[in-house]
Amino acid sequence: MRSIPNANQSLDGFLGENISEKRPAKVNGNNHSSFSDPAFANNKIRPIHRWVPWIAGFSKEFVNDSIKRHIDGNGTILDPFAGVGTTLVESHITGNDSIGFEINPYAYFACKTKINSLQINEEMFNDEIERFSSFYLKNLNSKYHVISKEPDGFKTRIDFYSPKVLHKVLILMDFIQTVEDPNISDLFKLAFTSTMVKYSNYSYEPSLGTRRGSGKGDIDDYDVRDVTIQKLLEFLKDIAWIKKTVANQRVPTSKIINDSFFNYKDHLSKKTIDLIITSPPYLNNYHYNRNTRPQIYWLGFANSPNDLKPLEETNFGNFWQTVRGKEEINLIFDVPDIDLIEKLAQIKKINPEKGVYGGSGWANYAVSYFNDCYKFSKGIEFSLKNGGTALVVIGNSILQGVTIPTDEYFAKIAESVDLEIVEIHIPRSKRIGNSIIQSDVRVSKPTKGHRLYEAIVELRKS
Repeated sequence: MRSIPNANQSLDGFLGENISEKRPAKVNGNNHSSFSDPAFANNKIRPIHRWVPWIAGFSKEFVNDSIKRHIDGNGTILDPFAGVGTTLVESHITGNDSIGFEINPYAYFACKTKINSLQINEEMFNDEIERFSSFYLKNLNSKYHVISKEPDGFKTRIDFYSPKVLHKVLILMDFIQTVEDPNISDLFKLAFTSTMVKYSNYSYEPSLGTRRGSGKGDIDDYDVRDVTIQKLLEFLKDIAWIKKTVANQRVPTSKIINDSFFNYKDHLSKKTIDLIITSPPYLNNYHYNRNTRPQIYWLGFANSPNDLKPLEETNFGNFWQTVRGKEEINLIFDVPDIDLIEKLAQIKKINPEKGVYGGSGWANYAVSYFNDCYKFSKGIEFSLKNGGTALVVIGNSILQGVTIPTDEYFAKIAESVDLEIVEIHIPRSKRIGNSIIQSDVRVSKPTKGHRLYEAIVELRKS
């Protein structure tokens, strides 16, 4: 096993590659905005940010650019939908205090683990990686009886792991139980959960489904030790890099809160935030909680489907599955400058014969989403200092074949609670991957006139 990098060695040199010269893949857009492209895919090659694959979010370049534009010296940065921690990590690197809210327990765990990793003793971590390798190899080739068990409440249509892979996973879980340092233990857990789907009989397409369903074969066997150690060494290298990067800076505070931002008054004081950088869930019904079920169950955050119900009911905008069968939901605000009511009426009239699968169910989903946009705007107004800025990355959507200019509606809703609309930037004039518009069952297919884009709504507190 390679030794840990010393304090004077660059991460590029330790890895044998020039990370600083790597360039993100070219994307469409960035012709209507001076901001860096927010696409999260760029994070796949960035230290710390690359630890956890994530379906959504924004790039470190966008966050770093935003901090440079809006923070003079040091300040306090808030991300109400922190995800796996891009805003908090970049805030720390730039010497700014940060606060994040994240309701999904796996994303919260990943964010917390990244932040706490800055306290890791690298020598001790390296020793634990070596001890894991020895433990695994010794017990794999013996009559060792595993102690750990797969979570009882985690039910899947087919076996999540083959018997051979499951045995290896449980050896890993047994080892984690022997790690005394809680921060190092969390790094091992994150190494497992960030790679666990790779060697399962499931895959992301982009939602979690069986490999068989996407035309792939099941995985009979896999080298769990190798992929885990690769990920742990990646962690180790990145920790050495970030410690060197921030060695001469002030030590900022970072706080991640496992709660809905709608409870902001329980955690924040009024007018204490200099800058908000965030991206709420889009109006596309991507089911973060269901798609992270493996991680949530294996980490012990849920033991049965009932444990996930509070997440379903308090998620931003809820989910279509949660609100489709409810009686008609009404808007809790009035913004006369937008045609949202007309759009909702248009959606309701589509495919009424399909019941909740038709327009009424999707209209309920849209109303719930924009009601939460209103509550979110109230939280922004509460927390920002006078003169503070909020940058909200949000995409438009298509429901039942009807295009919804979510960014424009959100901006006007924010304006109704006394926030100033500075500008709506369009860094990506074309985006793909909207889960709603790909389904023949749930929605009409988009026509050539429909266009999905990504916007940054820039708001200011006067």
